Amino acid sequence: MNKDTFSFIIYLIHAVANAYGLLPSVVYNKLKLTGCIKDYLVPHYDVLHTLGTEYLVEDIKEYLNIRGTTL
Repeated sequence: MNKDTFSFIIYLIHAVANAYGLLPSVVYNKLKLTGCIKDYLVPHYDVLHTLGTEYLVEDIKEYLNIRGTTL
């Protein structure tokens, strides 16, 4: 993972945490346990980083819901 991808993931963790009133550590754990970081965000960084924050927050919420985890 390069610096840009890492910064993007940190940004998204905080964006999701702020949107749902959660601690970033809680969001990180959910993303890690569901494989969202290594199986979705990192491999698709090239496309995802061009999208808006609100869309990405909802997309991550849907990803977690499909995998049986809620925010």
